[in-house]
Amino acid sequence: MNIEPGNNDTKPNDARGTSQLGMRLYNERLALSLIRQYGQLPKAEIARLTGLSAQTVSVIVRQLERDKLVIKGEKQRGKVGQPLVPFRLNPDGAFSIGLKVGRRSGDLILLDLAGKVRKIVRQPYHFPTPKEFLAFAKTGMAKLLADLPRGARARISGLGIASPFELWNWEEEVGAPRDVLETWRDFDLTSEIAKLGKWPVLFCNDASAACAAELFFGHGRNYRDFAYFYVGFFVGGGIVLNGSLYQGRTGSAGAIGPIPVPSPTGSEQLIRHASLYLLERRLIKQGHGELVLSQNPENWAGLGQDIDQWVEDTGKNLAQAALAAAGLIDFEAIIVDGAMPVTIRAQVVAATNRYFATLDRRGTAPLSIIAGSIGADARALGGAALSLMANFAIDRNVLFKGAA
Repeated sequence: MNIEPGNNDTKPNDARGTSQLGMRLYNERLALSLIRQYGQLPKAEIARLTGLSAQTVSVIVRQLERDKLVIKGEKQRGKVGQPLVPFRLNPDGAFSIGLKVGRRSGDLILLDLAGKVRKIVRQPYHFPTPKEFLAFAKTGMAKLLADLPRGARARISGLGIASPFELWNWEEEVGAPRDVLETWRDFDLTSEIAKLGKWPVLFCNDASAACAAELFFGHGRNYRDFAYFYVGFFVGGGIVLNGSLYQGRTGSAGAIGPIPVPSPTGSEQLIRHASLYLLERRLIKQGHGELVLSQNPENWAGLGQDIDQWVEDTGKNLAQAALAAAGLIDFEAIIVDGAMPVTIRAQVVAATNRYFATLDRRGTAPLSIIAGSIGADARALGGAALSLMANFAIDRNVLFKGAA
């Protein structure tokens, strides 16, 4: 999978041919991806799904076993012929780290190869300086890896950073002093984080990273083409085309925040009508603390009726964005997630569907608007998924690895 902005064109150079090494790596990734998708598979089923010969699949699976990436499951009996031995991902075969840079909190997450979250370290804050965030990253990393054996640490495949672009913008909405925001403008976050470990460091827009998490671990696996809306402090999104995350020329594809929506003044950006900072402002006026949403994103009990109005406003404006997205690309679905409790997310999706049904949708194909499956951890989880995708997911570019 390509994760660098502007590197979404996987069309091979016609002057090159596939290499033997590239074909082997591609087939290994294909087998791993199928095992991840189905949970476990015997070699015969891998051969059937891929069209590869039984002998080729046996060679591939043996190598994956030697690399400790797959392990044998229990024999499947009760069928004609010899019992089949399924293979599943070895959770300890590889690990990855995700780092979410948020405007109200920082998150670190440790993920294993099977997609299980091993540990999360979260730090709510008002708005950090780069120095403060690096301090959190350093101490948080020590906590994150404290219980991971040394041998397992050697199997960490990389660290993915999920961060908003242009953290120094939106002074009024963020509520941070201008001089604090400006310290982020020339700060090279990737290189500074790289000093904390020996792993490769990957960078991705936070909403696109959340989209990657939904694609890799959530309902996104059921669709080849979908748009993803993530309601965070600022609303953002991502795009999946042909089963792969599409980031576009600069990594900003799917950034739905700038989409214009109707407002009393004519039109304004969606970011001003479907973001959590708007709810935060409402709650602060009612006497709640500034970090009330980020401190416990899974429980908003007792926050009052302001949430109900915010849900209606958000759904109405997400419906406008959904229509705009449907007019550009023939998506199968739009998946809506966010840093909010499951019950609130369900209400937002219901409101979005209700308002979407009232819009003039002539000229667009039918699509589904459904709830995401991950929630507040999607951005950090997506950051961690970047390394697993880069090393173990299907990537057509590896077909040409080593080819002249």
